Amino acid sequence: MPMPPPPEEDVYNGVFKAKYTSHYLESYIDRRAYAGQTIRQRIKFGFDVQSITKESGEWTIFGRDASGEGRLRATKLIIASGLTSIPNMPTLPGQETFGKPIIHQKDFGQSAVLSSPDIRNVTVQGGAKSAADLVYDCVEAGKTVTWIIRKTGTGPGFLVSAESSLSPKTIYLLGTARIMSTLSPSFFNADSWWNRFLQRTRMGRKELIKFWDAADKAVSEAPNFNDRGLEARKNGFQNLKPLTPVLWQNQTGGLINRPNFWDIIAQNVQVYHEDIQELQHGTIRLKSGETIDSDAILCGTGWIPSLSFFDQAMLAELGIPQPLDHYPQDKAWMWDALEKDADGEVLDRFPILANPPEHYRAPVAHTPYRLYKSIAPIHDNSIAFVGHIMIANYFRVAECQAIWATAYLDGKVKLPPLEERRKDVALFVAWCRRRYLSNGDRGHWMSADQTGYTDDLFHQLGLSSHRRFWLWDAFVASTKKDLHRVRAEYIRKFGKDVEVTSEENRHEIQNCPTPFAKMARPQSGGSVRSMQSGSRGSASSMARLHPSLTRPARPMAIWSRIRKVVASIGR
Repeated sequence: MPMPPPPEEDVYNGVFKAKYTSHYLESYIDRRAYAGQTIRQRIKFGFDVQSITKESGEWTIFGRDASGEGRLRATKLIIASGLTSIPNMPTLPGQETFGKPIIHQKDFGQSAVLSSPDIRNVTVQGGAKSAADLVYDCVEAGKTVTWIIRKTGTGPGFLVSAESSLSPKTIYLLGTARIMSTLSPSFFNADSWWNRFLQRTRMGRKELIKFWDAADKAVSEAPNFNDRGLEARKNGFQNLKPLTPVLWQNQTGGLINRPNFWDIIAQNVQVYHEDIQELQHGTIRLKSGETIDSDAILCGTGWIPSLSFFDQAMLAELGIPQPLDHYPQDKAWMWDALEKDADGEVLDRFPILANPPEHYRAPVAHTPYRLYKSIAPIHDNSIAFVGHIMIANYFRVAECQAIWATAYLDGKVKLPPLEERRKDVALFVAWCRRRYLSNGDRGHWMSADQTGYTDDLFHQLGLSSHRRFWLWDAFVASTKKDLHRVRAEYIRKFGKDVEVTSEENRHEIQNCPTPFAKMARPQSGGSVRSMQSGSRGSASSMARLHPSLTRPARPMAIWSRIRKVVASIGR
């Protein structure tokens, strides 16, 4: 079901208001029907899940709604609670005596912060996209705004202005064109001659560094942190400069889609990169000694995963994050050994990851996610987790994960042996730690790897209608249109278990052509580990779909095309 384009007046540099997405999703769940029921009719709204248990092969979901307590039973379960449901509220010393509202970003829209005449001085805590939006909205409402980014953290996020040369369109190209995804040191990329050139030769790594230096230059272009004049420096504007390069993504990022954002912040906002010492009666005292009068504190401090409905034993069994001091010692020893071996493989394949820049590493208090394909527990094939990864484009990934999870729960995914899956998970966790530093410690961070990840999921299912032909597949950005035949291809391959009652759905299936890529489908197993082999038989889908890319005499010809993009970014 295509999404109608928003009116031009509500589109800013390629991005638009969220209400149009919400309206589309509301329409979608009413128009899609299966076995005589729409998606809306299948949703139980307002049911707060309290706990989930499993006994005799059956899951029981205990919860509460307006009518009281209730339970649901299922033999198969998908956890799609995501990562942005429960606010991550900081514990601030003295907050019980502060006497002023302390509000998380989740509740900001329903609060009176912007409209209340009694709230004149607003303090925003946080260093990424959500905090930036809170700051901007408060300045536009005429408030006096102070922005605090704690010192004991990864620092300010890399915020890309929609007005910079690194436009939303360019960002989308960098994030989804397969040839551009090879610029990320990632196991989702094949161990082809092209990736060996980029990652394992001195010349290739030199070119990679040039590319990422250009990306850093583009991120810093619009804010111009160090040359805003005396007033901006006095306001601490330079404290918004990211502490580590974009390549490593040790801090979170985001797209700033507000007009004149950097000018407004530089001229109107006092920025501190410091920790809060204490709160007391409408005053914030920083560890550096400064005091700030504040009528409200807004916390753009992110979220924690919504997994509290599992007990500690179940978390350990499923491979879901839990406090380190609750994790069984035998499991800890096993994973430590596997991940130590895997770390050697990571550094052998990606020498660039051996020498990260100086950076803050957050203390590790929880185990990482340890899910096969970031979806499936190692020991239980009756449950799947979707949306529990950090990635740039959730719409594309949500579709791909949903298809893979459906096949997995239906027993249509050909899984490798248990030990191979363990090694696959260990390799991903070890790579994630090296690639994304503090963020990677969580075991679910792959913000620069969405195209490789989704290709990997579809490859394991033997699906290929999302791919293009020859060089277009490598150099053209992947879009939502690439996925519109995948569902129909899946049904043709595996069949369907329910009657499709939507005329639109029937038309989609009947008009799905045989995908061209079946002629040249890659032969590897599709797992993270299987893409390490240097043999021709395990070459990636990219190398097999593009014979012109398998000639080792052409690395600089391909690189020259990428350098054009790099040059346009750096201008």
